[in-house]
Amino acid sequence: MVRGKTQMRRIENATSRQVTFSKRRNGLLKKAFELSVLCDAEVALIIFSPRGKLCEFANSSMQATIQRYRKHVKDTQISRKISDENMQQLKTEATNMVKNIELLEIAKRKLLGECLGSCTIEELQQIEQQLERSVSNVRARKNQVFKEQIERLKEKEKLLADENARLCEKCGVQPWQSLKVVGETRLCEESSPVSDVETELFIGPPETRTQRLLQ
Repeated sequence: MVRGKTQMRRIENATSRQVTFSKRRNGLLKKAFELSVLCDAEVALIIFSPRGKLCEFANSSMQATIQRYRKHVKDTQISRKISDENMQQLKTEATNMVKNIELLEIAKRKLLGECLGSCTIEELQQIEQQLERSVSNVRARKNQVFKEQIERLKEKEKLLADENARLCEKCGVQPWQSLKVVGETRLCEESSPVSDVETELFIGPPETRTQRLLQ
């Protein structure tokens, strides 16, 4: 069974209302005092009775607490105003960024040769000039990369030459002699394979020569 919320209403009877006010007021003042003592809180309580009588409690100076409250409210309003202004500024910047991204996307598609139907002659000329500058930059970068690769190969060649000279000096051979020997060796390996052809001079009948080879 669900119980409904108790609805509070104004006490119509004046006597009962005054009695209830006195009891609740004393209880509220007691709770305020306990809160200030137990929790070391700065508490200020102001109550006006239905007849306009003032009841107040403050564990510190009432005026100091009121001034502190006013300052806090003012600082909160200023901070809230600054936050609202910052939020509005961020929203404006976000909107501008979205527009800029859309413009960049359109420019990118045009550079790729898309969406050119709505371009004017001036816009097409600008796109053409921009592409020409881009191609020029690409070619310049390519030439630079080639040049760097050539420089690295030259440096590697120099290191190999120095290493070859060091090895020749260690073996007591002149560098040009080592290169000549290597060249001749390679030439012999390539042009003079192993052959079974008899090169020795032999005079006599063929039968005798055959018998000699068999021996």
